[in-house]
Amino acid sequence: MSLLSFVKEAGEKLLDLLTPGNANASEQLKDHINKVGLGNPNVQATVDGDKVTVTGEVASQEEKEKILLAVGNIAGVGSVDDQITVSGPVVTAAQFVVVKSGDTLSAISLRVYGDANKYQKIFDANKPMLKDVNKIYPGQTLRIPE
Repeated sequence: MSLLSFVKEAGEKLLDLLTPGNANASEQLKDHINKVGLGNPNVQATVDGDKVTVTGEVASQEEKEKILLAVGNIAGVGSVDDQITVSGPVVTAAQFVVVKSGDTLSAISLRVYGDANKYQKIFDANKPMLKDVNKIYPGQTLRIPE
């Protein structure tokens, strides 16, 4: 369990999600998680200012990381409090990289793996949030598998 930081100004814009007093924020987050293809009935999210707390149980470390990134890569979210447990085998957590201006998946791959041609590995690790290898944006946080 940890607190992950995100670039608050970057990310997908969800109408009124972080508006103070939004009674539907938790439901909007659950809908967003479902929309990106990571819906899990055992996961709940609550909003407090620019911090989102995610609780529940998932089957794998990969699923957990993808849900946390789906929530953190929303405009206005500054941090995500990870309170998710993993029921499956314990594996090493992936590292995370924040996309910089001018970055491509190939450039990130060259930086982290020393091989620009391993960009597909990063793309696959971030599906279903990423739908196109050319559509990343500055401030977005991506999973980098071993």
